[in-house]
Amino acid sequence: MNASNGAGAIADHFLAARRTATGLTDYPGIQPETLEEGYHIQAEALARVAEPVAGWKVGRILPPLDARYGCDRLAGPIFAPTAAWVDGPATGFVFADGFGAVEAEFLFRIGTPPAPDQQQFSLEEAAALVDAVHIGIEIASSPFPGINGHGPAVTVSDFGNNNGLLIGPAVADWRDGRYAEQPVTTRIDGVEIGSGTAAAFNHGAIGSVRFLLENLAQRGIAVEAGWWISTGAVTGVHPVRPGQQVETDFGPLGTLTCRIEAQPAR
Repeated sequence: MNASNGAGAIADHFLAARRTATGLTDYPGIQPETLEEGYHIQAEALARVAEPVAGWKVGRILPPLDARYGCDRLAGPIFAPTAAWVDGPATGFVFADGFGAVEAEFLFRIGTPPAPDQQQFSLEEAAALVDAVHIGIEIASSPFPGINGHGPAVTVSDFGNNNGLLIGPAVADWRDGRYAEQPVTTRIDGVEIGSGTAAAFNHGAIGSVRFLLENLAQRGIAVEAGWWISTGAVTGVHPVRPGQQVETDFGPLGTLTCRIEAQPAR
């Protein structure tokens, strides 16, 4: 994956499949072998999209792949038309002939962008840039069914496997960190399929914020006030298909519900 036109061609294939909601039987080119190559394809796709970015998803890279790829997290953009506030039953869209999943997540909102030349951040510096935390659901979906089966570089190459963000109620007093100990449960069609806490993350959810700030700085992407950071799956990555009902239960912090539908052509 050395030629830039190779990355551009892969980006074009993914974008066309997303626009037409068409599944991709195979990866559309030579699969990236490193995160750098995956982000290069992502950058090519970003340059071709006119829709504004509303934020970024952060996904975890679990052992042993974190050692192989030299990082324990990955990032992908969330586009504004796919982000929605939830004040009742919501809808999440997945590619019917691709990969689709839901993830219960804590969402951090950037209140103050960092200095343009800052490349590294402490956890405290990252937290100081945040002005709100909400509960939410990431809709993880790609036209390529194998997006998560070929390693994180492939996941990164198609917008980090993101296809939407559902933004729920705010978490009060989030700076005391107690939200990280709150058990979260995900149910699909009424059946519990995963549970966990954000405390299980390396450096917690704020570690995902720090990772993203440094990742974007290294890629020359300026952080904007108001951007959301979806910090990682608390209960796991749970495959879904159109017609299913999802419930993410954050205990006293709130419960979100959504129906999964097939992504229409755009």
